[in-house]
Amino acid sequence: MPQSELVLRTPVHDFEVLRHHIREGRFQRSLSLLTAFASLMSGLEVSYEHYRGSYSRRVMYTPVILSAALVGAGIAGFFNRWAARVVLRMVSAFTLLDCAIGFYFHVRGIQRKPGGWRLPMVNMIMGPPVFAPLLFGTSAYLGLIASFLRREEDPVRPTSARLVRALPQKLNRDDLPARQDIREGRFQRQMAIATGISALLSGFEAWYSHYKNNFRYKAQWTPVILAPMLAASAFAAAGSRRIATTALPALSVVSCIDAAAGFFYHARGVLRRPGGRKHIVYNIMYGPPIFAPLLFGAAGMLGLLASLLGRRKR
Repeated sequence: MPQSELVLRTPVHDFEVLRHHIREGRFQRSLSLLTAFASLMSGLEVSYEHYRGSYSRRVMYTPVILSAALVGAGIAGFFNRWAARVVLRMVSAFTLLDCAIGFYFHVRGIQRKPGGWRLPMVNMIMGPPVFAPLLFGTSAYLGLIASFLRREEDPVRPTSARLVRALPQKLNRDDLPARQDIREGRFQRQMAIATGISALLSGFEAWYSHYKNNFRYKAQWTPVILAPMLAASAFAAAGSRRIATTALPALSVVSCIDAAAGFFYHARGVLRRPGGRKHIVYNIMYGPPIFAPLLFGAAGMLGLLASLLGRRKR
């Protein structure tokens, strides 16, 4: 085989191996590392958002601490099976609980503003970002899923006939139907629904964040338009295998590209503030939220992952 042809076929082969591992639920190490990266971005975002609020309440420190813990657990899960199944699962569960508590405090913060929920649009735009804690939960959700997966190096599962014969000996806590579906990579519907929810929350966050800036640039409309489209395709993919393998990955790729472009514009906005690089920390704190577009990109990544998963047999 000519060397040029071999080079051209290598990326295709690597993608096929990746897809095969995902469809079999053997990507625990990869998802653990992705969890660590997503948690790092979310943690940096929430740290300077709460810094703007002067950390007026001690509870504002909890997502910062837990995001660091989740980063550590994700990296540990990449190297160690026990850390992935025990530590990462426990930290992810605590983080999800903290996200629910944070959502409550953000809702209460809007209620306590002048006019409360009688002026919902004004207070949601000018008050604390109401859905930000739930978006922070995206990384925790990935960590929780990763904790139930199998390692890339694990052997392929036996055939269904052999598996049925082995059930009496192999039945344990991780072989319950929902957990077994995750371990076998057959949770496309669940991941599609998570993608839809994440896209809607990200789109709403992008809308009122750009509304504050009066949609000064036309590019600020793109996540607002793409988010409901991605959400619609994700929810439709939960009921249709065809949409899950056509429209969902296409819109997910577009969303990831748009998130990368948004990150570039936000970074450029930070550098264009007075002082530029000389006051980079201050400008990141009070400039456009530099990592916010990447949270929208996380919804696109969930959609891509959902498109590669298998479906539970009815």
